[in-house]
Amino acid sequence: MDIHTPDARPGEHLIAVVGAGVMGVGIATLALVHGLPVVLVDIDDTRLADARTRIAAELRMAELMGRLADDAAAGPLRTTTALADLAAATVVIEAATEDIEVKAKVLAELSTVVEPGTPLVSNTSSIPIDELAGFAQRPQDVVGTHFMNPPYLIRTVEVIRGARTGEHTMAALGRALAALGREPVVVRDSPGFVTSRILHPMINAAARLVEQGTASVEAVDALMENCLGHRTGPLRTADLIGIDNLVDSLRVLHDRTGDEGCRPCDLLLDKVRTGHHGRKSGRGFYDYTN
Repeated sequence: MDIHTPDARPGEHLIAVVGAGVMGVGIATLALVHGLPVVLVDIDDTRLADARTRIAAELRMAELMGRLADDAAAGPLRTTTALADLAAATVVIEAATEDIEVKAKVLAELSTVVEPGTPLVSNTSSIPIDELAGFAQRPQDVVGTHFMNPPYLIRTVEVIRGARTGEHTMAALGRALAALGREPVVVRDSPGFVTSRILHPMINAAARLVEQGTASVEAVDALMENCLGHRTGPLRTADLIGIDNLVDSLRVLHDRTGDEGCRPCDLLLDKVRTGHHGRKSGRGFYDYTN
């Protein structure tokens, strides 16, 4: 069964987001823009306070860009450090770091908190969904999504159906995505799925060309944008993804496929070591401090 997106009323949903990083904040903002209530959970109050600040800024940007009408009310936001507070959620979106041990722990605990049949959605960029489903009490409740950043601007969502994902889970996710105004494209489960399997090795190759001195960062992006139609260029895209997240994804892909094109190049590894992770850190391939 492919996913379907029937009409859904906002009052039918309580969106829980686990992880207050870049994607967690973006997904929470998307739900709030559509008037949906959100519970955002992370491991400490400092991160959650920072997330509230970033979400407020994202909501202002969404309003300026016409994604939130002047007379529309954003949904209510609650933050918490306790997964137990997600018991009433109608859908849980896990947006933890791209580390299978972290995601496995979250999914295992969520299985004990939410009602059976509540979709447990892993927003992973590379880890196979059926691999993650094995850590949940009810593998049939686990499904994958890959929202693009920023989620409130990009309407299409990659949806990954695992081998054990149930029909009920697909239908429930369809209703949630309809309420979020997103258009799902369903793909089969595999390392990296479609978008990451294509994009991340390409970014790695682009970074390797800069590392080898073939071209500057600006030249690589200009050629990809103006000759090949890549909207932002691969290296500016890396900054948007987060170079640390990109390296984590490439390692997953390399481990599970053996593709040498997925082995992170030294330039990417150096940027992670120096803390130059992209937009979120103020510097990556480009400088965002001004």
